[in-house]
Amino acid sequence: MLATDNFSATYHIGGTTYYELYKAELGLDKENVASLEEKNNSELSKTRTTAVIKRVFPREARRGDVFTTELEMLTICKHRNIVTLLGVCDEGSEMILVVEHASNGYLDEYLFNIKYRPILSWAKRLKICLDVGHALNYLHYEMENQKTIINCDIRSGTIALDENWGAKIVDFGFSIFLPPNLDALHLNCILGHECSIDPEYEDTGKLKRESDVYSFGVVLFEILCGRVANDDEFTRESDKGLAFVIRRCFHEGTLKEMIDPIIKNECTNKDSLDVFIKIAYQCLAKTQDQRPTMKVVIKELEKALTLQVSQDTFCLYSFST
Repeated sequence: MLATDNFSATYHIGGTTYYELYKAELGLDKENVASLEEKNNSELSKTRTTAVIKRVFPREARRGDVFTTELEMLTICKHRNIVTLLGVCDEGSEMILVVEHASNGYLDEYLFNIKYRPILSWAKRLKICLDVGHALNYLHYEMENQKTIINCDIRSGTIALDENWGAKIVDFGFSIFLPPNLDALHLNCILGHECSIDPEYEDTGKLKRESDVYSFGVVLFEILCGRVANDDEFTRESDKGLAFVIRRCFHEGTLKEMIDPIIKNECTNKDSLDVFIKIAYQCLAKTQDQRPTMKVVIKELEKALTLQVSQDTFCLYSFST
């Protein structure tokens, strides 16, 4: 493929056991050119867009399912906080999806590297959480034709950040449609990342919207702690990673010691943190029926953000005077 110099390492930006990711500069397609026919040729020749090339590994049963599922999901999902599908190639052994590029990378990159974490202020982290929350609420309750999608793979590595630090869910390879008039599915296989999987789903095979809520709760605590869920320090204590440690600290009354020191050193509103921690912990309830819906989660995150914005305004005023 010309855009990646035949998938050269120069353009490689990441991957999983199912696919590799490449960043490439692409020209306009014919439809885009037609829509811009009033521009002169010199302007058109300069029109480029940066995209992510997702190359699924050679066709095997499970990997073929991942490709087909993601293609179907991205074709019907239309939301500002879900990555946009730009193109597709399905020829022979090649299975390729072309999606929009988010220029600020992926959330887990900032949690892995302490040098990058100060970029994410508490207010910025709250806005990222809200963006993902709105995307999940759309998948669960607001899609056209009463469709419902359970993503099954919400984690910091599947959340991309655009040039304005807006968050977008980028991975739908494990996603599942929830049939109309059903609240749950019973599956024989467990989908998702081991440190983010809903424990009730893992034990019983019962998959619900609240399974995504649990995974989102793990992301909320990743953002609060400034650490990824499978950090070596957490997995040494349990193969469930951060969620297990959070639950232990909650019962010991030491949960606030887990907060990212970078946040503690900011002009951070205590009530904002308290509201955030309370709703995040509710998301991690062991049973699905005890977890809040995404509508409730969004309401509490908005409250936490409002409290922090008020604090930021006060701090700015105090500094200026």
